Amino acid sequence: MAQDDLQNFQPGQLLARGTARLLSSYGFVSVEELVPTRGLRVDVMGVGPKGEIWIIECKSSRADYLSDYKWQGYLDWCDRFFWAVDADFPTELLPNETGLIIGDAYGAEIIHMGPEDKLAAARRKAMIATFATTAARRLHMLRDPDSDAFWT
Repeated sequence: MAQDDLQNFQPGQLLARGTARLLSSYGFVSVEELVPTRGLRVDVMGVGPKGEIWIIECKSSRADYLSDYKWQGYLDWCDRFFWAVDADFPTELLPNETGLIIGDAYGAEIIHMGPEDKLAAARRKAMIATFATTAARRLHMLRDPDSDAFWT
């Protein structure tokens, strides 16, 4: 991706890109804008080498964070929850009982891990199936953009 291509992304999307790179360095695969259940859409979901599931919410500003009322609903769908923010974000706003990632479009770093609260086996199986189906559909759409009629 050329530098000019990044100009078309919103700040949260740039954070998601750097976060995906970080997750990859830990052996995770990730999907952006995944819907774990009706009414929720997480910014980044990662699945690790042992099947662990992390959710990362990317916040580009104080206003973006303060307008997010759904984040606690994400806790039921992951083993660990993180916020991803840039270096200028006022991190004192973020709850202490969550993980913190600082990043940009090119990479990120875990500042502190979110506490682990392991999913029940049935929920984990359902989330991995949702993750896999979402990823496969998106890959298919990249290869065959005219096939969208198949998914409606």
